[in-house]
Amino acid sequence: MTIEHPLGRRERKKAATRQAIADAALELFLQSGFNGVSIKDVADKADVSTTTIFKHFPSKESLLFDRDDDFEVELAAAVRERPPGLSILDALRAHALEAWVPIAADPRLEKLTALVEQTPALRDYSERMWSRYAAALAAVISEEIGRPADDLASAALARFVVQVPILAKNRENARQAVETVFDILAHGWEPQS
Repeated sequence: MTIEHPLGRRERKKAATRQAIADAALELFLQSGFNGVSIKDVADKADVSTTTIFKHFPSKESLLFDRDDDFEVELAAAVRERPPGLSILDALRAHALEAWVPIAADPRLEKLTALVEQTPALRDYSERMWSRYAAALAAVISEEIGRPADDLASAALARFVVQVPILAKNRENARQAVETVFDILAHGWEPQS
């Protein structure tokens, strides 16, 4: 179980600044495209210096994926902090339903997806990010089940799980899509009649 400690004033201010930068970047990128926006444009929109931006984000691409580190930590926590008796797969299903289904409902998702797919730097960053998630999740799963770090079954499960948001994207019912994918992972694939 994770114990949440209230953030102090300084941490709240840092988090608010980081969020303001990410929000400004997203708005500008959706309006003008990734390549049409400079770091200075984002700094001006967020009313911060470019130095402040780089204190919070290592690259221009990372501005668009501002929750990158959070997602990786949350995936690991879904497995490590699951209630006793809850399977790893069921814990990951619950995490996907809670964390990823609401993202599928974001009205900006279609524009954001198009932006990433049409921008090579963002597409590459995104692919590296999701591969990193899969590797980190595979390591956690292997550890939890007492298998070697390079366990193929753990790696396969992790790879499939991190593809769930992509598979659920643009589906009429994202929740049902997530449930269907996890049912296939749990019970195997059967042709639909």
